[in-house]
Amino acid sequence: MRTIQKSKRAAEFGDFQTPRALAHQACRLLTQLEIRPASIVEPTCGTGNFLAAALDEFGNATEAIGLDINPEYISAATSRLRGRGALLVCDSFFETDWPKLLGRLPEPILVIGNPPWVTNAQLSALGSSNLPKKSNFQRLTGFQAITGKANFDISEWMLILMLEWLEGRNATMAMLCKTTVARKVLTHAWKNQIHLNTSRIYGVDAAQHFGASVGACFLVCDTLPPGRECNCPVYKDMAAKKAAQAIGFRDGVPVADITLYHRWKHLQGEQVYKWRSGIKHDCSKVMELRSEGGRYRNRLGKVIELEDDYLFPMLKSSDLGAAIGKRPRRWMLVTQRAVGDETDIIRSRAPATWKYLEQHAPFLDRRGSSVYKDRPRFSVFGVGPYTFAPWKVAISGFYKKLEFTVVGRFEGKPTVLDDTAYFIPCDTKGEAVYLASLFNSPIATEFFRAWVFWDTKRPITAELLRRLDLLALARELGTESRMLDYLSRKGKSHSRRCTGGRDVQGRLFSNGSSTRLLRTMGANDTA
Repeated sequence: MRTIQKSKRAAEFGDFQTPRALAHQACRLLTQLEIRPASIVEPTCGTGNFLAAALDEFGNATEAIGLDINPEYISAATSRLRGRGALLVCDSFFETDWPKLLGRLPEPILVIGNPPWVTNAQLSALGSSNLPKKSNFQRLTGFQAITGKANFDISEWMLILMLEWLEGRNATMAMLCKTTVARKVLTHAWKNQIHLNTSRIYGVDAAQHFGASVGACFLVCDTLPPGRECNCPVYKDMAAKKAAQAIGFRDGVPVADITLYHRWKHLQGEQVYKWRSGIKHDCSKVMELRSEGGRYRNRLGKVIELEDDYLFPMLKSSDLGAAIGKRPRRWMLVTQRAVGDETDIIRSRAPATWKYLEQHAPFLDRRGSSVYKDRPRFSVFGVGPYTFAPWKVAISGFYKKLEFTVVGRFEGKPTVLDDTAYFIPCDTKGEAVYLASLFNSPIATEFFRAWVFWDTKRPITAELLRRLDLLALARELGTESRMLDYLSRKGKSHSRRCTGGRDVQGRLFSNGSSTRLLRTMGANDTA
């Protein structure tokens, strides 16, 4: 019981105490960056390792303040820092009047530390009171909030508030945190025009220092006015002298590689093919099955006989690496052809399937996502005519690589994908193979790498994929006429955002002339 209570307490306080050696290394780095604070503040000081290292390194500082909600930590820090002039306070970060406290400190100010590595959802599950007041500080709306994107790291909230309170002051914020948190904090600052003079990210081996398998870093930002820099060099570690890359903020979104962004930004544009998500059903135990000699086994271990009307071969993200010509390992029960379709028709059209659904209704009825609210019973989501296209170009949202795969029919049926994948529906194999060759080209790979952050949970997103103007890419690769041929077969017209250009025969055109262009061009390439 004592171990359980200790683990719960550690989780509540995000208890990753900073090793002394790491704290000293971080403070030495700040000295190399010519940071010379008059005031030192650690908002979550724990047992005082970081504050002690800062006092060792910055002997000319006249003020030092440490705050922590844990009275045991404050007691340990008080004993360790006795006689060094540090003011230690036991209080919650979220109850402290930080603007008032910071307002009386002499500049330059250094806010340093290692805030909790825990999310608001984790704290809520623990019944913790150590939470910020409810506020949509990320300004999320609609489906993003509904699907859980409003969950955030407590440290993200803390660091954003600190930057807001320090804005306009001669100050530096230097924090150990998750790398994803550092990027979100910088993105918030850039997006909301919080003035940053410089920002830097230094990699930290979290497994070595904290026993945690998560990307971590030391984020250093200074708010010295009137700075407004939207670039941030990223260093492999604190010993690195040269940045491995630079991230930044362009066109209203974070950029993973500034160099690649500037090289290929001209390929951004509107979609000529629409990316789709796979089917969302949130009940793999019931809806995903394996074929066994004419019968099917669900993930509960039950073997059943079902009509094939609503069964489709399926591929998950883990299957996409070698999908072409590969036998799908599972079948998906797809109850609708489009979102909102009535499902009662299954009762008469496929009675065995309806009976199966009713027998497993407890699993389906308790699906938590609000997308099923006020929908027909046994509904799925993310389904439409595109779902049943005979050919697709697909990619996993979770895999850490840019690999686009051609997916075809299996046993006379279109192959469907689950909601961990994205795809473009195609009419023919030739069309799918051609599009895949564009997406797998070195140019497209570099284009996507300009925006993709590989340490995120889902590095490949629909937003990322939609950013590429496929027609512009085809033009870059010298196959524009073939692309326009496929578009004309689909009856698509394409409005260009540029003010002028040339058609495949070299004639000038302007915005709004794409329909004429498609009518006059020759069908030079076939499927």
